Formats: sequence, structure tokens, C-alpha cells
Amino acid sequence: MVSERSLSDFTAYAESVWPTATAESWDRVGLVSGHAGAPLTKVLLAVDAVAETVEEAREWGADLLFTHHPLLLRGIHTLDEQTSKGALLATLIRSGCALYAAHTNADAPEGGVSDIFARRLGLAQAVPIVPGADPTAGIGRCGILPEPMPLRAFAELVSGVLPATVTGVRVAGDPERLITSVALLGGAGDSLLDHPVVRGADVYVTSDLRHHPAQESLEQSAASRGPALIDVAHWASESLWLEGAAERMRAALPGVEFRVSSLRTDPWTFAVGAAG
Repeated sequence: MVSERSLSDFTAYAESVWPTATAESWDRVGLVSGHAGAPLTKVLLAVDAVAETVEEAREWGADLLFTHHPLLLRGIHTLDEQTSKGALLATLIRSGCALYAAHTNADAPEGGVSDIFARRLGLAQAVPIVPGADPTAGIGRCGILPEPMPLRAFAELVSGVLPATVTGVRVAGDPERLITSVALLGGAGDSLLDHPVVRGADVYVTSDLRHHPAQESLEQSAASRGPALIDVAHWASESLWLEGAAERMRAALPGVEFRVSSLRTDPWTFAVGAAG
């Protein structure tokens, strides 16, 4: 079946489920490049717009590269093709492939990044850590495991749910501690380490935990019971959302082919000297 869809059909659908107005003020989401009237037959989904995913989109003949992370989050002032972002955008434009990003506006809603992560871990009664105007939406999730399990076993569960990365799953806490309540945030989450919901959970799962905030959280937990910490790869925690997003798009836009990139765009390629 030949699609009679256009890029405007996609942007209208994306706006209905991930309104750009709900993104954080610092975020840069929505259509980055492309013409509203251009035909839409193939869409590639990826966490990042990098050389590898842009080339994958070009080779497949995609009309749109849909990413979670915005390529232009930090301003640029040139499309000089000797710069990395200029080269990526030039390749996409020459290939007739538009670029669209849904970032913080896709983190918070039901079926968003953290919600899908919570579902994959089997959490019950999962609610946002920081609710929005819609109580079913908000930043992060906190829920209950079906059965308590030791921290080590829970960390293995997390590892099994996520795609493999070089850094794997890092854990801070007693491996035998029983885990019942879980707080999580897909993507970088050390800004919520002091949140009462996180402090009240048995474990907090997120990415990009920095040394000092993590250390201070653990010191605080030693004085008054707080969460164990699990640090996972940023790309891995957000990649889980893509397949569900693709399924929703297929249902909403029949006649358009959607594919999730199988490329790992986690930046780390190998590790040495790991202990523990």
C-alpha cells in the first residue's frame, strides 16, 4: 500500500500525544527540518541524531528521523559542513529526510519514557514522582515490586530489561537489602535525589549520577534510611520507550512504515579495570 501521508500528518499526531508546549522551558523539541507537505512513507526512530543513525535513515530511504534527544538543544550559528551538526543536517536535507525530536514532552506522559521503564520492571501502583497538571503524567515514576527481592537480584532484573552497554548497571548499597518500593527516572536524574518520594523508596534507578550528589545521598541514607542507588546508561534507559512509540505511530498513521534503530548510540565503547 502506497502511503498518502505527509509530514504534516506526523507533526499533527506528535503534537496530540507529545505537545511541544509541555516540554521544559530549556528544551528544544518539535520539527527541526523538513517541509510539511513532503510525502511520508518511512520513519526511523532513534534516541540520538548522530552520524550512524543519520546514515541508517539515509540508506533505508527514510522520510523522517524521529529522535528523543534534540540535535539542536544548544544553539548553533552555522550549518558549515565542517561542523558535526552542520554535516548531519546537510546530509538529512540532501536525502529528503526530515528531523523531529520529542524530549521532555515525551518523558512525562502515560506511555512516556519513565512510565515504560516502570512497566518493563513490573512495578505496580506506579505514579509520577513529581506529578503534573494531569496526575497520571509527570517526572519519573515510583511503584511497588510484585514481590520483595534483594538489591542484587533487583539490579540483575534491571540489567535484563535494558539493552547491554559497556558501563552496564552500577549499584550502591547492601546487595542483600530487600527492595519493595522503587523510584526511577529515565535519563539524568540526580536532581531528584533529595525529593521526598525518592528518599522514601528502597532504591532509586536513574542515569548520569555524579560523584558528589550520589555520595551525599548515601551519607544521608546512613544517618536516616534512604534509597540504594542504581545508575544505568542514559541511552539504555530511554531506548525502551522507542518501540512503544513506534507501535502507537503505526496505529495512528497506517500506510507509513516505522522502524526502531538497532544501533547503540551510547557513547562508551569499552571499559578496563572494573572492580566489584
